[in-house]
Amino acid sequence: MPSIPTHPPAGSAPASNGDATRRLRAAWQQIREFSGLAGNATYLWPRWVVLRAVGVVYLFIFAGIHREGQALIGPSGIAPLGEFFAELHQNIPSTLEALVRVPSLFWLNTSAGMITFLTWAGLLAAVALVLNLWPRMALFSCWLIFVSFVTTWRVFTPAQLDRLMLEVALLCIPFAPAGFRPGLGAASPPRPIALFMVRWMIFRVMFEDGVVKLVSGDIHWRNLTAMEVMYETSPFPTLFGYIDHGLPHAYHIFEIALTFVAELVTPLLAIFAGRRGRWMCFWTWLALQGGIQLTGNFGWLNTAAIGFSLVLFDDQMFIAAAERLRWRKLATFLASRATAVSTRAIGAFKLYGLRAALWFHFYLTLFFFAKACGVAVNTLPYAVTWPVHLLWEFRSANGYYLYATFDPVRYQVEFEGSNDGGQTWRTYEFPHIPQHEDRVCPFIAPWFCRFEATLQIAGWNGKKSPLMPAVAAHLLVRDQAVMDLFVRDPFPDHPPMMIRMRGYRMFFTDFATHARTGNYWRREAAGNYLPMMYLDEHGAVAQSNLDAGDEAMRNRDYGPAREFFAAQYTLGNFEAGYRLADIHLRGLGTPADPAKAFAIYQELAREGEVTAEYDLGVSYERGQGVPVDLAAAANWYRLAARHGSLAAVFSLGSMHANGLITPRDDIEGLALLLEAETRAMGDDPASSFILQYQPALAKRLKERMGPAAIAQAEVRAADRCRTPIPTEETP
Repeated sequence: MPSIPTHPPAGSAPASNGDATRRLRAAWQQIREFSGLAGNATYLWPRWVVLRAVGVVYLFIFAGIHREGQALIGPSGIAPLGEFFAELHQNIPSTLEALVRVPSLFWLNTSAGMITFLTWAGLLAAVALVLNLWPRMALFSCWLIFVSFVTTWRVFTPAQLDRLMLEVALLCIPFAPAGFRPGLGAASPPRPIALFMVRWMIFRVMFEDGVVKLVSGDIHWRNLTAMEVMYETSPFPTLFGYIDHGLPHAYHIFEIALTFVAELVTPLLAIFAGRRGRWMCFWTWLALQGGIQLTGNFGWLNTAAIGFSLVLFDDQMFIAAAERLRWRKLATFLASRATAVSTRAIGAFKLYGLRAALWFHFYLTLFFFAKACGVAVNTLPYAVTWPVHLLWEFRSANGYYLYATFDPVRYQVEFEGSNDGGQTWRTYEFPHIPQHEDRVCPFIAPWFCRFEATLQIAGWNGKKSPLMPAVAAHLLVRDQAVMDLFVRDPFPDHPPMMIRMRGYRMFFTDFATHARTGNYWRREAAGNYLPMMYLDEHGAVAQSNLDAGDEAMRNRDYGPAREFFAAQYTLGNFEAGYRLADIHLRGLGTPADPAKAFAIYQELAREGEVTAEYDLGVSYERGQGVPVDLAAAANWYRLAARHGSLAAVFSLGSMHANGLITPRDDIEGLALLLEAETRAMGDDPASSFILQYQPALAKRLKERMGPAAIAQAEVRAADRCRTPIPTEETP
């Protein structure tokens, strides 16, 4: 009977090491081939197509600026360039520092004529690029002119679309052929370093988008519900987006799988699996980006992503594809033209300068790549990161973190005007943002509606954007350029004297509801976004405020204060309604009447005011103006908590801790209290109150719970309070 060996045969370890070495060598060879340093591939046709695609996208970019530029940043626009640069001149005395902080041709002039001149110059450069006329200069002009706008748009450049095209244009300059009419550029084939940089960029666009979804912490990616909210909350969802939203959850899981395959798996195959891997990468990327374009209208983002992904190909892949499709004449034509001569020699200074510039750009992109992978880049030594901070304002080396996180509910702001003292209100209609329940957005991509998209994003970010009152002010003064951004003037008869900003939540209906009613949307009022704007007796724009009433309250002139708040509430100032309800509840200058306060809270809650929803919960819990009804109190607290009320989260947790909710759910109660504790981060009275009383209530719950239940509550609270990594890629 042979003995069983207890040691590996002699030489097995070296063999294993040899296998590892061969695999490493094979991987390195694939990286070299991906970078254009190995094999006999040429890249003339893919380059020609990519540059034409870049030119077409820039046509859309500058056409959009021509359409909206004057209204947005013109001398009388919403965010005038003149005011911006006047402030810069005061704060940045150094010319060099000013150019680095705000690299823009608008330092020369901020007039309406300058905006028009640069817009037309950009359009001409884009046309030249499409026609293959002096492509390097055309690309540089597109980059220089567009960076002049992007660095001065301020609030109007919230999306990553702008930065994508700035980096594309910059990297395509050395990638493009030299000469005024280079044709296919056979005499000026792309250098390996230039090819590597454009391929490195498309790899980053793909891979960073995938990695950031995993490390962002957004619960929608973790529990596979991302697609349940993506279509509904995109700025301009299409009919296909509505249909996709209503498909079964199993299909949405397939979409998530496709997303991660396209963004994580196939980019690696493009590097390490040769031409076959790059074909797989392209087709999955095309399926993903094409689907997003058809459902979400994300401007030129998906068009640019598809067009630029053609850098993954080489001429031989194009020729082989034509032969496989039996398009032999096309294959012969492609092969006859795709004969590159050896790379044209340039001086050593130019060559090393080009390499230094591109490797420096590569260094900058590593910062954003590391950030996407979850590295705490802000803790790195300043000596490592200072170039990123110095050159960030050029927006030409970026991270791509699209849809790392989701806002779970579609929230938008609408402008409503009145010319009869607030008795009737008329809505300003957007051309594309959904407002009517029976309409979805038309297919507009690759057109990007900058004004509407900015308003949509500004309404989501949880802060009250100054953009909204600025738009309302321009509508009041009848600024025609701004009014032209809407479908029509709702006041052809008599100008409005008041403009209010109303918030709404929008939800897709299901297929059965649409079949029955024809409605794609269900609208839910979400209160006032900001106080009303109006024209005072001197014709100046003013914002409604309660200063006079508050001053009367401080002086204990309760009668005049009550009359003032009542008048303001009648005009639609909801904050005045809360003041008025408080007067009735406390009996200030009048007999206490909780029922009147309760009635006001009901009116405000019907208008979508979250604070009023919470106040109704308090009224039912305490029996203020209505009989005690703990079930009704819990329901109102739940509604207010779902709409973001921190006080409602705590109150609901408190009811659980005190055994006021049936059936008892200690896990949910503790999760609510832990969530409230985490979110109570300010020094406001509500946060101070929560932090004072939360420990005792949480202790009460924990004493009657086991370790497993406590751990489950902690996980649930952590999921609700998880802080995602920023999607804005500023250093």
